[in-house]
Amino acid sequence: MSVQPPPLKIVQPSEGLTGQLGSIGVAFKLSGEDTGGALSIVEHPFPVGALVPPHLHTREDEYSIVTEGEIGFRSGDREVVLGPGGYITKPRGELHAMWNAGQVQARMIEVISPAGFEGFFSELSQLIAAGPPRPDELMDLAARYGLQYGEPDWLPDVISRYRLTPPPLGSPSLQATGLDP
Repeated sequence: MSVQPPPLKIVQPSEGLTGQLGSIGVAFKLSGEDTGGALSIVEHPFPVGALVPPHLHTREDEYSIVTEGEIGFRSGDREVVLGPGGYITKPRGELHAMWNAGQVQARMIEVISPAGFEGFFSELSQLIAAGPPRPDELMDLAARYGLQYGEPDWLPDVISRYRLTPPPLGSPSLQATGLDP
């Protein structure tokens, strides 16, 4: 039995559906359908002050490439700020967070392996576009995709050092991090 390769797909720089994920955006480039389920690729623009709260994936690994600005990463007990051309791996099962570490918009490419988690981004952007999602909707969505939020003791320091804007009050990520009063 021979395995058929996925069909050719071309995505120009300005192409791909886009959406908002709260503090950052998403541009969909390649989905699991395009790659035979091997991986998906999205781009994330990070406005100044943007923070992706600490979370871990139970089903996929992520590989990030910074293309503009500076993005800070905390994965496990390691912290780094990367500029254009910098790469980082974020293994499944390891708590990690990302933020704009500079004073200009930043952008990164995210390779997700195996594919599937791009569905979380799609569903989340649709929820947000329809109006502020309820915390239970967000937590149900996260659970369906094997996403878990954490409560690291280092988060308040990162927010302070980089003058980040935490997610809005009432979001499950803030509840999980203990920053929601």
